[in-house]
Amino acid sequence: MTETPAAVQGDPSHGTPSPDLKIIETRVYRGPNVWSYEPAIHLVVDLGSLESFPSNTIPGFTEELLERLPRLDQHHCSRGRRGGFIERLNEGTWLGHIAEHVALQLQQEAGHDMRRGKTRQVKGQPGRYNIVYAYADEAVGLAAGELAVRFVNQLVQSDPEFDFTDELERFIKQAERTAFGPSTQAIVDEAVSRDIPWIRLNKASLVQLGQGVHAKRIRATMTSETGSIAVDVASDKDLTTRLLASAGLPVPRSESIRTVDEAVSVANKIGYPVVCKPLDGNHGRGVCLNLKNADDVREAFPIAAEQSRRGWVIVENMVVGKDYRCLIINGRMEAIAERVPAHVVGDGVHTVAELVDITNADPRRGVGHEKILTRITVNNAARQLVRDQGFELDDVPPEDVMVKLTLTGNMSTGGISIDRTWEAHPENVEIAEEAARMIGLDIAGIDFICPDITQPVRETGGAICEVNAAPGFRMHTNPTIGEPQYIAKPVVDMLFPPGATSRIPIVAVTGTNGKTTTSRMISHVFKGMGRKVGMTSTDGIVIDERLVIRSDASGPKSARMVLQNPRVDFAVFEVARGGILREGLGYERNDIAVVLNVQPDHLGLRGIDTLEQLADVKGVLVEAVPRTGFAVLNADDPLVRKMRRKCSGQVVWFSMAEPGSEVREYIEGHCRRGGRAVVLERSELGDMIVVKHGRRSMQLAWTHLLPATFGGRAMMNVQNSMAAAAAAFAAGAPLHDIRQGLRTFSTSYYLSPGRLNEIDVDGRTVIVDYCHNAPAMRMLGDFVDRLGESLIASSELGRPSRIGVIATAGDRRDEDILELGEVAAQHFDVLIVREDARLRGRQRGELAELIATGVRTAMEAGARCRQVEIVIDELTAIRHALARSNRGDLVVMCVDQHQTVLSELESVSHLAQAGTRSGDEGGDPDFVKPSEEADVPEE
Repeated sequence: MTETPAAVQGDPSHGTPSPDLKIIETRVYRGPNVWSYEPAIHLVVDLGSLESFPSNTIPGFTEELLERLPRLDQHHCSRGRRGGFIERLNEGTWLGHIAEHVALQLQQEAGHDMRRGKTRQVKGQPGRYNIVYAYADEAVGLAAGELAVRFVNQLVQSDPEFDFTDELERFIKQAERTAFGPSTQAIVDEAVSRDIPWIRLNKASLVQLGQGVHAKRIRATMTSETGSIAVDVASDKDLTTRLLASAGLPVPRSESIRTVDEAVSVANKIGYPVVCKPLDGNHGRGVCLNLKNADDVREAFPIAAEQSRRGWVIVENMVVGKDYRCLIINGRMEAIAERVPAHVVGDGVHTVAELVDITNADPRRGVGHEKILTRITVNNAARQLVRDQGFELDDVPPEDVMVKLTLTGNMSTGGISIDRTWEAHPENVEIAEEAARMIGLDIAGIDFICPDITQPVRETGGAICEVNAAPGFRMHTNPTIGEPQYIAKPVVDMLFPPGATSRIPIVAVTGTNGKTTTSRMISHVFKGMGRKVGMTSTDGIVIDERLVIRSDASGPKSARMVLQNPRVDFAVFEVARGGILREGLGYERNDIAVVLNVQPDHLGLRGIDTLEQLADVKGVLVEAVPRTGFAVLNADDPLVRKMRRKCSGQVVWFSMAEPGSEVREYIEGHCRRGGRAVVLERSELGDMIVVKHGRRSMQLAWTHLLPATFGGRAMMNVQNSMAAAAAAFAAGAPLHDIRQGLRTFSTSYYLSPGRLNEIDVDGRTVIVDYCHNAPAMRMLGDFVDRLGESLIASSELGRPSRIGVIATAGDRRDEDILELGEVAAQHFDVLIVREDARLRGRQRGELAELIATGVRTAMEAGARCRQVEIVIDELTAIRHALARSNRGDLVVMCVDQHQTVLSELESVSHLAQAGTRSGDEGGDPDFVKPSEEADVPEE
C-alpha cells in the first residue's frame, strides 16, 4: 500500500480546520486499469481547507479515529509492518490518505478482506487527490468510500446529525444484502482458486463460471446441469415419495390432500402421530410435526397450505429419530450433517428468553443466510412449543435441560449442524445416492430421519422424508460441530472436469489508429478457421460475423457481453483509451495484446496530457498479458517498444523498418534468442511479409496481393496486416490459414465498413474512411498520393483532382484540430470541411472553422490545396463534393455515419447509371449547390 508524501506541520495562520473533504468524481474499474491490476474504486477528492491540516495538527483526531475503528492499527501502510499507518497518523498525513484506509477498513468490517490502496495528488491541482482502493462488491466499495469521507469530516468537526455507529450498522446491513449466500460464495471461491473466471449476472446469486462456449451457470446450488424436470419432481413431495417407493427405498406412508377434512381422514388412516407439510415448500416452511390427534391436524393444515404454491398439503406418518441431511453431488455422497433444531440449554440461572438472547449474541449468528448460523426467532409457534415442554419464556429451565424452539432442524430457523460425513453406514450412503439418481438431480439434499445414521435405516426404521433441489451448503461448509467439508470442489469438478477449459482465447487490440481494421483482420482469419468469433469495435458487437449491437462497442461493457455469449469460442476486442480510463478492461486478462501505435490524439482529456501518459494507458493491455500470453508490439514506435518491460509473457514484434536499421538489428537479435517477429522484406518484385520464429523465416504474402492494401499502396493496411498476422501466429493459427485470411480480407463495405471503402460513382473514385486525426491523415495522405499517381497514369481525361471531405471530434485540442487541417492541405486540391452530429462541447461551426484555419495556414505556406470550403452537414458536404468533382477525380470522404454515407453513394451511383442508360447527360439535382452557400455553416 502506498500513500501521499509525509505530512508537515500545519500553519496556524490557516485558522480552524473545516469539514471540507468532498468527492469530485467517482469511477469503478472492473478489470486491470491504469492504477491497479485488480478491480478498484477511484475517487477524486478535494480537501479544500484541509490541505493545510494534516492529521497531527487536528486535536484528538487520531485518538477518536482509532477509538471508532481500532483495527486500523493492523494496517501496514508503506512501512510494511503492522502499526505503520498509526505511525503515519502520528507523524502527520493528509486526510485523503486517511479516507483511503478508512474505506478499506469499513469493507473489512463488512467481511470483505480488502487491503490494497493508494493515494496520489492530482498533478498541478493542490488539494485534490486520487484515492484508489480495492473492492470485492462494487456497491459495497462505493458505499465504503462515501462513508469514509463523511466519517473523516465528522472527525474534523462534529455533526450532531451524523452517528457513526448507526451509519456503520447500516453499511454492514447493506453489504450483507448484496453479498452472495454461503453456498454461492463457496462455489465462486473454489472457481477462483482454479483460475476459472466468473461474472455476476444479476444482483442475486446468478453467476457465470467460465467464458463463451465454455461457460456454465450457477444459481446458489442449482447449476446449468440441473434438469428442470428433476427440480419439478423434487418440488412435488408426493411424486417424490412415490418414485422413491417404486425403487424400494424407505419412505414414510403419505397422501396429498387439499382440504382439512381430507387431512384428518388421511391422518386417521395412517395413524398418529403424523406430519403435515406443503406439497411444494422449502426451507422447512409450513412443516408441522408430531401431530397427535385430529385437532392438531386441523390446526396445522392452514399453516402448511399457506406455504404451498398449488394449495396441496401432504399428510404422512411421522418417522421418529434424528434429522440428517445427505448431500449428493454428481451421483456421489459428499457430506452428511446432523441437523439439530433451534434450542437453548438451561443453566439454572437465566430464563428461556434470556437464553435465546445469549445464544443470538453469538457473532456467528445473523439474519437469514448472511452468516454461518441464523438467529433464533421467537414467534407464536416457538412460544407454544416451549409451553408444550412445560415452560414459559420467563421460566428458568433446570441446568442441562434442552428446550426446543422449533421442531425442524433447518439452519434457516436457527438450527445447528454436526458433521457426520465419515460416520454414515455404507448402506445408508447407497440409499441416498440411489434417491438422487431416481429424482435426476445433479446436486441433491436427501433428508433422512432415523435413530442413528451409523446403523442401516432399513433395520432401525428410518426413512427418507424429503429430497431437495438446490440444497444449502452452509451446514456442511461451516458445521457448528465437526470438520468442515469442502463440497464446492466436487461441484466445480462436475462443471469443469480435470483438464476441461474454462476460458476462451482473448485478443485485445489498441492503438491510436488502425484498431478497427486490425481487429477485423484477426477476426476474419479465425472465422476462416471455423471459429465462432466474438468481436467488439467502434461499430458494434459482432458475433460470428453478425452485427448484433450497433454502437461504439470498444469499451469494457461490450467485452463482457461477448464473454457471456454461449456461442463464442474466440474473442477479439478493440480497446479504446476512453474505456480503459473509465472502467478498466472489464475482464481479467487477455492472452494476446496488440499495440499498434501511440500518436497525439485525445490528449487533454481525463488527465492525459502527454504521449507518455497515453502510452501508459494503452500499456494496460500489455500488463494484462499472463506468463503464457503474448504482446504484439510495433517496433517502429518508440513508445510502444518501451511497453516490452510491462509484459509478463513473450513479445512478438512487427516492423516495416529497412533491413540493417537499428530496429531490424534489434529484432534479428530477438529472433536469434528464440523470439517471434513479423517483418517486411523489400525487393524488385515487391514487398513480402515474413514471419520469423527463432532462426526460421517463413514467407507469408506479397503485400500487393492483399486486397486491403490496394496493391500495396495503403501502407497503413500493410502495417495492420502485419500486426494481424503476428497476433494470429501467436494465437496458434497455421501460416496457410493466416495467408488465406489476409488474401480474402478486403476493404469492402461488407468486411470493413467505413474503413477505406472504395466505390465508383459515375466515373469518380470515391474512398470512404474514418480518418479523424492528424497522424491518421498523414497515413491517408500517403495513400492518396500513391493512389493519385496510379490514377494519373491510367487517366484519359487529363490530370484528376483530389477532393477531400474532412472533420474531427470536438473533444480534441485546438492545436490538434489545426494540425489536421494543415496535414490534409498537403495532399488534396480541394477540401470541404464538415462537422459531426455530436459536437462534444463545441459550438456549431467552431470545429469546421478551426480545421479550415489550419488548411489556410498550410495554403499560405505553399501546400497543395488551392481551395477550402465549409459545409457543416455531413450528407450535404458529401453531395457538394460529388457535385464539384468530375469523372476520373479522386474523392476521399472522412465520415462519421458511414452507413448513411454509403447508402447515399449507392443511391447516387444507381441514379447516375440510370441517367446514362436513358441518354440523360445531366447531373443529379442534389449535386447542384449555390456557391454563396458553400462557406455558410448549416444547422
